[in-house]
Amino acid sequence: MHSSFRSKWMSRLFALAAIVAVAGLVGVFAQKNPSPTSPWAKSWPEEFDGCTSIQVGRLASADGSVMTAHTCDGNYRQWVNIVPHGKFKPGDKNKIFSGKMHTETPVEMRGVIQTGEISQVEETHMFFNTAYPAMNEAGLAIGETTIGGRRELYNPEGMFMIEEIERIILERCQTAREAVKLAGELIKTYGYGDYGECITIADAKEVWHFEVFGEGPLQKGGVWAAVRVPDDHVGISANIPRISDLDLKNPDRYMASENVFKVAEEMGWYDPKKDEPFKFWKAYSGGRPYSIREFYVLSTLAPSLGLKMDLPELPFSVKPENKLTISDVLRYYRETYSETENDPTKNLLVPRRRQMGRPGAQPAQPPAQPAPPEMVKSPLAQPWMSGDLIQLINTLKPGTIQPTRAIAISGCAYATVLQCRPGLPPAVGTVCWFAFDNPGLSVRIPIYAGVTTVPPTFEICGQWRYRMDSAAWIFRRTNRLATIKWGQAQKLMEDTLREFEQKALLEMPFVEKTYLELLNSKTPEKNPFTPAEYITKYSTDFAHAAMSKSIELGDRFMFLLRGGL
Repeated sequence: MHSSFRSKWMSRLFALAAIVAVAGLVGVFAQKNPSPTSPWAKSWPEEFDGCTSIQVGRLASADGSVMTAHTCDGNYRQWVNIVPHGKFKPGDKNKIFSGKMHTETPVEMRGVIQTGEISQVEETHMFFNTAYPAMNEAGLAIGETTIGGRRELYNPEGMFMIEEIERIILERCQTAREAVKLAGELIKTYGYGDYGECITIADAKEVWHFEVFGEGPLQKGGVWAAVRVPDDHVGISANIPRISDLDLKNPDRYMASENVFKVAEEMGWYDPKKDEPFKFWKAYSGGRPYSIREFYVLSTLAPSLGLKMDLPELPFSVKPENKLTISDVLRYYRETYSETENDPTKNLLVPRRRQMGRPGAQPAQPPAQPAPPEMVKSPLAQPWMSGDLIQLINTLKPGTIQPTRAIAISGCAYATVLQCRPGLPPAVGTVCWFAFDNPGLSVRIPIYAGVTTVPPTFEICGQWRYRMDSAAWIFRRTNRLATIKWGQAQKLMEDTLREFEQKALLEMPFVEKTYLELLNSKTPEKNPFTPAEYITKYSTDFAHAAMSKSIELGDRFMFLLRGGL
């Protein structure tokens, strides 16, 4: 009796859940996003929960590469383009803006405000221009996460938002260390007007973790600190200030603004006469210095450390027990805690369906005492359920789903894993493994630092309206359809991700070898491509193949709904 009731209840529950899921999908297709508010009218969020950046030192990676990364989680612009190498005249100015995170195309200026201007340099590097600019032709790469901090520090009168600091860094710098110093100079001279932010800056030798806050309502400057991740370590930033101790007598490992201790003392957050040793996160955050994402990554990389979620503080970084490949890092960015205690779908079980007999076969006699039904994961259970759906299920049966912030989320605008490899020219030595939408579902596209263009579909944002001339929607449509009947779609999606990842890993050594041959050719006029044209064509062709596959899968998943839910 109890099993029968449970079976009927769960069947009705998941039917209702599926209806809600489809209603949400239709709403996403039909509605236009509201115009974002001006950055000058920002309210302070209760919680910053937007991005994840993993950093890998060169001795912690299997191939000696340095890595950083970024998931741009939230309603941020998805168009990307390549800003070309620039040359300028003495006296030229570089205009600084706010509000560029929510435009639909590169030429649109809706909601964009000029906050000031600075002197232009003679030459600027070509760079891959994402919402938070990602890498330049010199091989410099940047990840990002918003970390909030104490709201008393926020001062919108500062000239620079973090994305504009990243842009200037990529235009002017070749090394991570140089980038940290330039960021500090810009903040001191012109002021920082954004929330607390972390940028993780990598070159082929090292990766730095840089955290910055405003200086409060009376000062337009800023307060910042930067720590070099040890070469044999892996670090992470996930929307919480992480920098702890600062040994400024060791400039090879630590850097900070001149006011780093003074601001904390003046605001009453640190007293050198009474308090224990200064901790940057404690002074400028006041909250817990980690959450589930930091704990999951660090504890699984170094399980022998025995890290626990009840510790007052986690290590800033850890030495992994096994060196990481690029595939390992990409796998972390697909993480939803499946099959762990934090799996949100672990209680979404239904009785396994009985197999239908062959036509004309004699029906099997039921056993005298039926065994309890085997419970299996519902084919409608998936790790990216909406808050409304979770609330509905938990209302029907409290405690069924324990939502946990995963690394891969549906609300991601785009994601980057940036790999800086020594021994190759920066144009091919640095590569961005790029994905639109949910990084747990979308194919990663290798984009070399030396490419000169991206497909036209990449230059159209998908946050304003549904439009299939936007690459973001090509992937988003498929991803949303896949989650409606995840039990049927999961293997197809996972096989596709694996196929394209292996395709890239097999092809890229040949591409790089050919690039070097073209670069060193004695008769370049006889070659069918210049080196830059060749790698641009490769990344473009790979992107088109990934988009074609996504459209094919989306059509297939739509067909699965032909009989309803």
